[in-house]
Amino acid sequence: MTDPLSFSSVSPRFALPMLFAGQSQKETTVNEALLAVDVLLHSAIEAVIATPPTAPSNGQCWLVGSGATGAFAGQTDRIAAWSEGGWRFIAPREGMRAYDIAVATYRLYSGGTWRLVAAPAAPSGGTVIDSQARTAITAIITALRNTGLLT
Repeated sequence: MTDPLSFSSVSPRFALPMLFAGQSQKETTVNEALLAVDVLLHSAIEAVIATPPTAPSNGQCWLVGSGATGAFAGQTDRIAAWSEGGWRFIAPREGMRAYDIAVATYRLYSGGTWRLVAAPAAPSGGTVIDSQARTAITAIITALRNTGLLT
């Protein structure tokens, strides 16, 4: 199941379904939008995989890797979220971040691809050591990690 429901009116960024005047069964549209928002807010993926897992838990998400098969076929680079209604696929937008639980770091969607966001290495080596500069740089890296900007 690739797209369980199709909506004629959607939001411009993430294609969230929109209500329209006089619509019956509004809960279907609202619930689909809420599922997408649940995936997108503070996104976290289990891992990057090309084959759907056999027994996903409700709410788990994966990033669909290249060479995708089965229900993931044709969904490369999308976030695949499992819900009671089956798979939901969300296309990434430029600048989107998702935390990759398997590698304990963030991924950033930039230039049409997902890449790992790696923290800079702490200063080391060299023949002349400026201990104050190293202490300051280490403190900056620690502060950025504590705020979640670096992992």
